[in-house]
This record gives sequence, C-alpha cells and structure tokens, in this order.
Amino acid sequence: MQQSNTQTVPTTTKKQKPNSRLSGTLAHIKRDRQLLILFIPCILFYIIFRYGPLYGLIIAFKDYSVFQGILGSKWVGLKHFINFFSSDDFWLLFKNTFLLGFYALIFTFPFPILLALLLNEVRVKWFKKVIQTITYLPAFLSVVVISSMLIDILSPGSGLINKIIASLGFEKIYFIGMPEWFRTIYVSSDIWALLGYEAIIYLAAISGINPTLYEAARVDGSNRWRNMWNITIPSIMPTILTMFILKTGSMIRIGYEKVLLLYTPSTYKVADVFSTYVYRKGMLQTNYSYAAAVGMFEALIAMTMLLIANKISRRLGGKGLW
Repeated sequence: MQQSNTQTVPTTTKKQKPNSRLSGTLAHIKRDRQLLILFIPCILFYIIFRYGPLYGLIIAFKDYSVFQGILGSKWVGLKHFINFFSSDDFWLLFKNTFLLGFYALIFTFPFPILLALLLNEVRVKWFKKVIQTITYLPAFLSVVVISSMLIDILSPGSGLINKIIASLGFEKIYFIGMPEWFRTIYVSSDIWALLGYEAIIYLAAISGINPTLYEAARVDGSNRWRNMWNITIPSIMPTILTMFILKTGSMIRIGYEKVLLLYTPSTYKVADVFSTYVYRKGMLQTNYSYAAAVGMFEALIAMTMLLIANKISRRLGGKGLW
C-alpha cells in the first residue's frame, strides 16, 4: 500500500485577548511608574487650581451673596451679561484689550525668532553666552520690578530718558501720563522682558536640526543667508506655528498686573482692559457675579481665537496644536 505524502497542516487561529489593550496600558504604567509619580504634583496643580475654580463660574448666572453661598444665591440667568454688553464700557474695553493684545502679538512675536537666528550664526562662544545672559536676565524680574524700573526711567523729574531729552534741548515728556504713549511703553516692556526667555525655545529647536543638512548645503555652495532661509527657518516652522497659536490664544487674556502698575487716571481711556475691569468690579466693588460674567466672556473670546488660529495654522502650514 502506498502511503499518501500529503500532510494536513493544523490551522492555528490567534485568539485575541479581550483585555490585551488594558494589559498593555498596565504594563506601560508599571514600566513608567517612577515618571508618573513625579507627574502627580502637576496633575494635582491643574485639578485644584485650574479645573476646580470652574465650579465658581456659576456665580456669573446668579446674584451671588457671600452669606447665601454659590448654590443658595438667586439665579438670574444672563442678566449680568446683558448689562455688560449694553453698558458704555463694553466697546471701550473690547477695543483697548484687542489693540493692546494685537500690538503685543505682532511686535513681540518676531523678535525672539530673530534673536535666536542671529545667535545661531555667532561663532564666538563667549560673546554668544554674554548676549544670551543679558537678554535672559529680565525673565528673573517680577512685573512689579519691571514696572517700577519703567516708571523711574521715564520719570519727568529724574528719569534717564527725560534727562537725555533735556540735554538735547527739548522739553521733557511725561510719558506715563500721556495716553498716546501707553501702548508703546507696554509693548516695549513686553519685548524687553520676553525677548531672551522666548528665544531659548527657538534655540532649542535650532539645535535639533540635523547638521548634515548644513554640510550638504555648503558643498553645493550655499552661504549663511541661504542656509538660514532654506534650512533653519523651515526646520523650526512647527515650533513657530505652535508658539504663534499659543500667543494668539492669550492675546485677549492680558494680565492686569502690569496695566494696573503703569496706568494713571489720564490713560484709562486707552489702558483699561477686561482684566483690570474685572479686578475693579470684583475686588474693589465686590460685585462678584458681574465680574465673573465679564471674565467668562473674556475666556470665551480667547478660546474662540485659539480655535481659529489653530485652524488657520493647519490650513496654511499643516501643523497645529491638535
């Protein structure tokens, strides 16, 4: 009898475990448990100081009373929003906040990029470190110190700028008290304070560029200007777009500290912004519900601008925050 050479090959079917994804997640958690433990304080910070206060937004829809509490206060719906939109302050605040944020964006955003590109071309290491140190020093100063320095430098009596103006034969200028100078002073101080700090981000992005790209460009006869324009800038463009989106989202969210320290009654008409208005209504006049409504509106505008900037960035450059 002939034995057939055909052999039946057993078919094996892979049985997918229903909890394979869960087990993989647990394996990652076990592997990175030390890093996750270090991340716990950051998570707690955001839960307590970022997400926790969202509960207090309810008072924007109530006539909040300290004695009755958040839940016990009377519900009034959109009353405070309607009062704010119909008030004479609304358009003035919107105009001041938008212009101040817009000027700060278009003037402060390019300078750190230019500084990082220029420092990348410096070959003398000690000179590069000195420039970095000088430009980064303002990041260690508080807003109060920076504002005090500005007031002293621009003082009409003993300020350095006015002394130079007087020595040239011109009349001294009271910069802080003149409405036409407020936005210039505010934006200039932002450039000085943030220049070195934000340039570090772009320098870090530049350091991640593959050096072989520059070597190949030099072989082809490219000079430094062409290398910067054709290699450096396109390579750090994702970082530039990300920073631009974040800057656009915070354009409306102007901090009240510097404005409060720099403005005077004569500059209210150009310096008063949403955040200072919220401070006056909430902290000084104890109108907490009205102040919460204004602050909520400001946050919604900032979120809308962030979404629009992210969408435009994805359309133009193909990159976005999400």
